[in-house]
Amino acid sequence: MFFKQFFDSKLAQTSYMIGCQKTNEAMIIDPKRVLDEYIEVAEQEGFKITKATETHIHADFASGLRDVGRKLGSQLYVSDEGDDNWKYLNMPSDTVFLKDGDIINIGFVELKVVHTPGHTPESISFVLTDHGGGSTEPMGMFTGDFLFVGDVGRPDLLEVAANIKGTTEIGGNQMFDSLQKLSQYPDFLQIWPGHGAGSACGKSLGAVPLSTLGYERKNNWALQYGENEKSAFIDELTKDQPEPPTYFSEMKRVNKVGLDEFSLKDIKVDVTNKFIGQLFDLRVKEDFRDGFSKGAINVPYNDQFIQFVGWYIDFKQPMTVVVDPNNSEQLQKDLASIGYDGLELIIPSDEVFSLVDDSYETISPEKFVQAHLNDSILDVRTSKEYNVDHLDSVEHIHFGTLRTADIPFEKDKQLFVHCQSGVRSAMALSILKARGFTNIINVDKGFIGIKGNMN
Repeated sequence: MFFKQFFDSKLAQTSYMIGCQKTNEAMIIDPKRVLDEYIEVAEQEGFKITKATETHIHADFASGLRDVGRKLGSQLYVSDEGDDNWKYLNMPSDTVFLKDGDIINIGFVELKVVHTPGHTPESISFVLTDHGGGSTEPMGMFTGDFLFVGDVGRPDLLEVAANIKGTTEIGGNQMFDSLQKLSQYPDFLQIWPGHGAGSACGKSLGAVPLSTLGYERKNNWALQYGENEKSAFIDELTKDQPEPPTYFSEMKRVNKVGLDEFSLKDIKVDVTNKFIGQLFDLRVKEDFRDGFSKGAINVPYNDQFIQFVGWYIDFKQPMTVVVDPNNSEQLQKDLASIGYDGLELIIPSDEVFSLVDDSYETISPEKFVQAHLNDSILDVRTSKEYNVDHLDSVEHIHFGTLRTADIPFEKDKQLFVHCQSGVRSAMALSILKARGFTNIINVDKGFIGIKGNMN
């Protein structure tokens, strides 16, 4: 048997390829939209990718399932569990719709379907047995967003991201019941989850890429509750979940109905003030601070770019970006990973200065503490960070919601903005500037710097 784990650090998302070395067949589980890695590995190993499946309709990234069918001719397998609200639509005519107990064979490798709702109603897991290796015992389980290392999938995304009322309570009950199904499996069963640390699909995901069921039984908080402790489990499960990025609701929709096939395109490169659609400036925050074009949103192009830009993209508008044109191909792939194909214009970052007509100030935490603790202050951290500790008399608004949130300050009055370390507040400053706030100051080093100068 062949086994390969693919981890996308930009999304904290994990996909897998399994293959039968006797028949040279392979299958992808939870494919992301850009298929290059899977194709490269299959060619290196001499496999033909004949099948693809996924554990559920994803909310945090754009699925590549349909593209595997379109580009590689693979047969697709999807969940047919859950209610009618979350059934896959617009699938190929030969798609296999899966129910609990169904079997998928990849040569002599077997995947058995287990319905594990809780994160979403249609969620399924796959128990793998390597018959080609002579085993009758299961080796591991692909758990998707059901069971993580150190955590389980959050049940509230359908309610908070897709606005389907009442689903958090239903999901919490289903998750508890799904966890009881694990009692039939041995401790040595490997656990192959769909996400790692950094994902917003849970609140305490571990950074280790895989685990065993025995280890999780001893160390995962969610497996410490007895059969009569469902209420306490649900209380803990639904508490302190991170705010989901706004793009999650778009992902649930497009992964249900399908996206156009992804392909790279030639992006126009030009220095012009005639921007196409929404404007994003991808330079580092220090360069952006010193001079930018009014209306630009600053999201630096680094490994956290996708997790941040997903809060701000308008999926109905095309996009202009300020970035090195050499990043065009990778940027298109990154945006495609959250289902956005609207990039139309690149303004070279080293030529943007002719378009500069705005800037903002930064203040050191020392000077802020000395003179401005009683002034107007906006805290843009997460609710969890804010609840742990915060300054007196501040207004709290999550950085990702600033494009549409009601902001209770006058646009021409001095306003200080801070996050935890100074990264997210710099993005927040660009949003506030785009919304017409003219006298805003970023507190360098954020809350950490502020508290360090208050002792």
